[in-house]
Amino acid sequence: MDTKLTKTIEGKGRMSGEGRREAILDVASEIFLTEGYASASMSSIAARLGGSKGTLYNYFKSKEELFLAYVQRTCAQHRGNIAALLIGDGDARTVLTAFGKGYLRAFTAEQILQNWRVISAESSKSPAIGREFYESGPMQGARMLADYMQKAKDRGELTMPDVMVAAHQFTSLIHGRMIKARLLNFIPVPTDAEIAAEVEAAIFVFFAAYGAKA
Repeated sequence: MDTKLTKTIEGKGRMSGEGRREAILDVASEIFLTEGYASASMSSIAARLGGSKGTLYNYFKSKEELFLAYVQRTCAQHRGNIAALLIGDGDARTVLTAFGKGYLRAFTAEQILQNWRVISAESSKSPAIGREFYESGPMQGARMLADYMQKAKDRGELTMPDVMVAAHQFTSLIHGRMIKARLLNFIPVPTDAEIAAEVEAAIFVFFAAYGAKA
């Protein structure tokens, strides 16, 4: 366990209820990511926290509820990251290029890929988990990107008929090849130069289809 997480847990007696809940989620997330959902248990999470299962059950009634909270928090963090990537000066090509690089860099990182693996594996057995993840994560991210594209369309920079379809197409152009290869451990973490080249190719195709013609 990393030092930061250890200090967080050691100080749990001084935490507020929300702080203690976050500490539980920190530990549970680490266990889910390293051991998988099936192998994780409330006992092992309580032991890592240094408390009793009774205390753990005061915050989460079951492992399923704890896992759902982990999924929701993961999605909230990703939504915040996506929002930050869409804030910037410049025209649509500039902003979407920066967005693409940040997006691809984030989603080819090992921790986020492992989140996807763990959540996807559990979704096959618990469809409600999969729906919650998709609606709170990828779907919300696509809506945020579509909102930006609508603004760019209103400015006359983009010309797509359906911004939501275009948002999904754009993210597919960015990560379709690399993320698939990373999920299967076919390639290592891409370099900045490789990410830039991948995004540049995606931008070329996207703006050939939807860029405003002079």
